[in-house]
Amino acid sequence: MRFPATLAAPLNVIPVAAIERATSILFRRVMKEHPHLFVRLGEHLGKCFAFMPTDIPLVFVVSPAQPSIHVVRRAKAPPDADACVEGPIVMLLALLEGRCDADALFFSRDLTVSGNMEAMLAMRNALDDCDIDLPRDLSALAGPLAPIVSRVAEGIRQRALTGEAGRWN
Repeated sequence: MRFPATLAAPLNVIPVAAIERATSILFRRVMKEHPHLFVRLGEHLGKCFAFMPTDIPLVFVVSPAQPSIHVVRRAKAPPDADACVEGPIVMLLALLEGRCDADALFFSRDLTVSGNMEAMLAMRNALDDCDIDLPRDLSALAGPLAPIVSRVAEGIRQRALTGEAGRWN
């Protein structure tokens, strides 16, 4: 599933600082829920990883050593990263949650990986081991509305993955 262009268009005008702030809050929450997320990176801990959605105009650069996330507009020069993975945002989020077979997506050319392949493989293995569940992990940010936010987010995820069932684990 591709992210709808009508929903992606506003990302061209929203200030990157605001997007990065929101993304950083979500990233910190995931790190709080999964403090050992980057342990399996080993010698690749100091590398930078770019996640480049093909259907939204943003690039997310993760620096595990800090740990931090930086957001840039896709129209700018390619990010300074040691390893990059490019594909639709739904697939990238599914990779984050370990819900898809990254090798199959790579070999079917649904994902493009460039740069340090060994580092990206270490990142994939780290993500596979963490049992990240974005609706569950991020709903805590909603305080007393957490159960509602979790159900809505789970519903969105299920609809996003519909039609992709043949490619998801």
